[in-house]
Amino acid sequence: MAQEGQHEPSAVPDLYAPFTSDTILEVRTGRMKPMRGLAVQSGIEKTPRHGPVRVTEMGLEGDEHDPVFHGGIDKAVHGYCSSHYPTWRAEFPAAAPYFQPGGFGENLVTAHLNERNLCIGDVVSIGPSSPDTNQDSLVLLEVSLPRQPCFKLNHRFQLKSFAPQTWKTSRTGWYFRVLRPGSIQAGDTIRLVVRRHPRWTIERVQEYLHRNTADVAMNEALAAIDEFGAECKDAFRNRAAKQRARERKLARQGQGLGQAGEPKWRAFRVVEKTRQTPRILSFVLAAAEPLPGEGDHVRLKPGAHAKVKLGNGLVRAFSVVDGDRNRFQLGIALDETGRGGSRYLHETVEVGHTVRVGALTAGIPNAGAASHHVFVAGGVGITAFLALIERYRRIHFSLTLHYAVRSADEVPFRERLAALGSDCVIYDKSAGQRLDVGRIVAGMPWNTQLYVCGPRRLMDDAANEARAHGIAEKEVHFEAFEADVSGDPFDAVVANRGGRVVRVGEDETLLECLQKQFDGVDSSCCVGNCGTCRVSLKDGRVDHRGTALTEDEKGTSMLSCVSRGIGRITIEI
Repeated sequence: MAQEGQHEPSAVPDLYAPFTSDTILEVRTGRMKPMRGLAVQSGIEKTPRHGPVRVTEMGLEGDEHDPVFHGGIDKAVHGYCSSHYPTWRAEFPAAAPYFQPGGFGENLVTAHLNERNLCIGDVVSIGPSSPDTNQDSLVLLEVSLPRQPCFKLNHRFQLKSFAPQTWKTSRTGWYFRVLRPGSIQAGDTIRLVVRRHPRWTIERVQEYLHRNTADVAMNEALAAIDEFGAECKDAFRNRAAKQRARERKLARQGQGLGQAGEPKWRAFRVVEKTRQTPRILSFVLAAAEPLPGEGDHVRLKPGAHAKVKLGNGLVRAFSVVDGDRNRFQLGIALDETGRGGSRYLHETVEVGHTVRVGALTAGIPNAGAASHHVFVAGGVGITAFLALIERYRRIHFSLTLHYAVRSADEVPFRERLAALGSDCVIYDKSAGQRLDVGRIVAGMPWNTQLYVCGPRRLMDDAANEARAHGIAEKEVHFEAFEADVSGDPFDAVVANRGGRVVRVGEDETLLECLQKQFDGVDSSCCVGNCGTCRVSLKDGRVDHRGTALTEDEKGTSMLSCVSRGIGRITIEI
């Protein structure tokens, strides 16, 4: 908990009043240490410093940061307005004791300087208020970035969805880079020296960074600000480039009306085929004609799916282990009871062969607000999560993987799993080790996101345990790799396609039937994980299957790849 602050204004000042000078109420620094209840290290716990503190290009002497999110030249010094704390306490009374100066891990505590009167590129001086002070000896700082809070604020204040409230209300704080080193202390005056971009307050930047993200002109204007730190500058530049590319694509396709015929299938060569276990092979596929502008720097989102058209006429969707749109890896288990897709890949496809790949779409939704992440996987189910686990470890997220295998010989991607160290717990069934989902769920720390992928029994057990422990739907992600899609025949009236009636047989899916009759019906995983195939449900009863819809969403939508109508339903696509 933050130390009780002694430097708060008796009344909240006019935060929109122009800034020319303010007083540094506190200078704070802190060392890296584990956050409460987690192994994650953080420097957010900062205490007041008394007397002069040296400032270098990398920040305040004695201050430490997690370099993934904080610190460095663009994030050398963090500022926050203490006038925000009374408002936070009023809005979140349960966390009131934590909302004290220093609560956001700031280095500089001010009373008036804030996101509404501070602009990107502003240069400020810090030093004694005496008129005799040599101005050339003062520390000079330049506003470089708005702060973009991560899950650590949620955990610090014990509020699960607190971080987004900071940018929604423009109370995030901001970062300075150091232009002239020196020493500062509490009581010094901070003065505005240069204002280069008076239109771009921190608050207005956050409007386009978070709230109004689709304005191409504004994204391009912000990307052109030289003083912006790389984190935001690159984000605006990449966003604008993608939006312009999307506009060009839509123009080529006749304002986005789509094209007739099946989805575009690209040829991929098998460049690697590796036996991971007696039952699991990995395949690396490389595009015969690589897409321009793609490659290793444009990685697929972890948990993406690839639709693969096989030479035996089958089309199957697989979880992508890792890669990009021109080269990616699959891990495929031989399914003795399947319809032949895995067998064809195992027994027929060799290095040098060509397969056709359709959409590379979707991915596991980001759960960056969670304090801890628990992954439960069985067998080939690890392919859905491995890239995400590795990414979370790179950015120092707290996580644990519980992985069940038939035997020690059935561990694929062995070196990558070994690199996870104590974050990975493997259960060897042949050695009598059992993955107990109930025990895992019961022992999860506060604000944990749960991910599950494996055989049907594992998925069902996890769903039952999550319900029994009152875990919210949005805090669990199920990634199925098999689905029961059969059932009684039904009729679907497609209201926005002239009321055409689509007949779905007992061994067909609504998705398959829609794609036969209409253009532009998207799909991805085909087992109910991703929601790409969602259609609007206007009338009728549905046997809902899959995990991509919440209970509330099931009243107005259905997953056409797995769910089935009962009798006659009306939908829109």
